[in-house]
Amino acid sequence: MTTTDRSATGHSDAHGIEPVPVSSRDSTPWQQFWIWSGANIAPINWVLGALGIHLGLSLLETVAVVALGNLAGCAVFGLFNVMGHRTGVNQMVLSRAAFGRRGALVPGLVQGLLAMGWVGVNTWVVLDLVLAILAQLGVHGGTGLKYLVAGLIMAVQLGLALFGFRAIRTFEKYTVPATVLLMAVMTVLAVTQVDPDWTSATAAADGSKFVAVTQLLTAIGIGWGISWLPYSADYSRFVRTGTSDRAVFWSTALGVYVPTVWLAALGAYLAGGGGGADPSSLVTSAFGVMAVPVLLLIMHGPVATNILNLYSCSLAALSVGIRAARWKITLIAGLVSSAVLAVFIRADSFAHAFDQWMVSILIWITPWASIVLIDFFVLRGGRLDVSALYTDGSSPRGLVDRNAMISLVAGLIAAWSWQYGTIPATQGPIAQALNGTDFSWLSGSLVAGGLYWLLSMRTARSTAAAGRRQAPRTADELKRA
Repeated sequence: MTTTDRSATGHSDAHGIEPVPVSSRDSTPWQQFWIWSGANIAPINWVLGALGIHLGLSLLETVAVVALGNLAGCAVFGLFNVMGHRTGVNQMVLSRAAFGRRGALVPGLVQGLLAMGWVGVNTWVVLDLVLAILAQLGVHGGTGLKYLVAGLIMAVQLGLALFGFRAIRTFEKYTVPATVLLMAVMTVLAVTQVDPDWTSATAAADGSKFVAVTQLLTAIGIGWGISWLPYSADYSRFVRTGTSDRAVFWSTALGVYVPTVWLAALGAYLAGGGGGADPSSLVTSAFGVMAVPVLLLIMHGPVATNILNLYSCSLAALSVGIRAARWKITLIAGLVSSAVLAVFIRADSFAHAFDQWMVSILIWITPWASIVLIDFFVLRGGRLDVSALYTDGSSPRGLVDRNAMISLVAGLIAAWSWQYGTIPATQGPIAQALNGTDFSWLSGSLVAGGLYWLLSMRTARSTAAAGRRQAPRTADELKRA
């Protein structure tokens, strides 16, 4: 398999899915912070923050749910980055430790497909923002303008992703600080021009308020940090080996936490003052003449997110056995994502539905993540044989770890059963029976992780017992026999 992009030139990183050598691990915790901050300064966090108000929660309740929920979700995300730092290996290859080399093809395929889907969704969101800016400037071009802008945005994203980690790191290093500064200006303007009611809520009944809290937790509370888990080690594997686990944990966890909570709180604040959920509407209603520069810099978020999607998609493809250079796979992923985007442009209603379906990806991420977490930190004590990940001996239970696969299926069923999405197919029986509560992330992780631990411990005891039975008997035992 070609795991290294040997045709890369210039500042392109020449790493595929092989362990990153010590000589190439030059990233710092601060750089990791900028990477994840840039990816999460995105309009969708505005929308999801405003969701709490539209679900009937007060502004104070919305901010509390987002801030407290992300403490848990981002903490798990930090732990996954520690895995990448300790091993120098990307996330989908790390799955082989729990699932086996062939068993890990399942999460690898899912991750690759979903990453391409996310590129289409996020670019579509960026496109809406750009067209809103151009409309304010008096530029109207119809469908032709949409395709032109979409092509330019995709070209920028794809160009950065083709060059890989180092280009991504440089892009975030120089663009995120300016974006953060503008976010500060936005926040000051919002506070001075909008006067929301912090305590009024339309979900007055205790039952309906609890339902709203669970749905907000899934959308942007605990669920948001969890949604980044399949990407985490792809970038932390480049952190210097002498860096402490604590530094990696905090830099990555805070990189997601700070912008997510900040933007969600700002979206809730504006919505609480009477604004809608649409990003361009929120901006134009609150910031007036500042709307154009604000929208221009907010476009940075989805672009920063998509270069991670395209890069990680190529690594997922390599991990399932596709034989090609990383940059070629990235190019193909960009072309497929462009086709998805073209479908969205022609059918906005379908794009909205697909966006809602993509948000429901927690039903596979949480069972998978729980299994990987238990395997690495509990069963292996936070250490594993990296070389075994690239051989048939990655899992002690063969090419396909049945314990992991059984646990994954059980976790998927449990997660779907307690999921309450906007599409009928994503509404599980438990969620419907409990008036729309959504604890998919909790049910999926507990069932998958708990079952995997029990099955693995049972297998370990059976193996140990078989070993004792087959051990040579001592002279006294032979005499007694």
